[in-house]
Amino acid sequence: MSLAERRLKATVMDADQIRRALSRIAHEIVERNSGVEDVVLVGIVSKGDVLARRLALALTKMEECTMHFGRLDATKHRDDLHLRPHDGDRPASDLPDVDGKVVVLVDDVIFHGRTARAAMDALMDFGRPRAIQLAVLIDRGHREVPIRPDYVGKNVPTAESERIEVLLQEEDGVDQAVIVAG
Repeated sequence: MSLAERRLKATVMDADQIRRALSRIAHEIVERNSGVEDVVLVGIVSKGDVLARRLALALTKMEECTMHFGRLDATKHRDDLHLRPHDGDRPASDLPDVDGKVVVLVDDVIFHGRTARAAMDALMDFGRPRAIQLAVLIDRGHREVPIRPDYVGKNVPTAESERIEVLLQEEDGVDQAVIVAG
């Protein structure tokens, strides 16, 4: 289904805004953690993993070190499995060692907070991080669980009925975040 068919309402971030937001988040990660020596980036499938890879590249250049990153499929840890159809095409989790590390979970959009909660539960299957931080490209509010991101690219107030879709060059051929009618 094309964006036009989903009733595009507004573009909230273009390619330059996404690039600048990720650069700012990378700087904030370095500042908050006094470097990235014990930091691991873990992207939540299916767009967070792409953003984590981009952040890892930015941090590798900034800090002149190898930045470890991976992807996490939190589907089995969601509390709404009975409400969602199972997507069997999701890539499997693939994480570096997280024991004793500061893990920055990366996602495209935070809404109710349930995906972030599920990701924290899923992360524990892979080890025991020293700390978990959360980075999101867009925070649209409407939290149902007490989770707040540590790093936010942009706050975008939305109606409950609206959706934000993040389109990324690697998967969609364009970098853009848009609001579509629900």
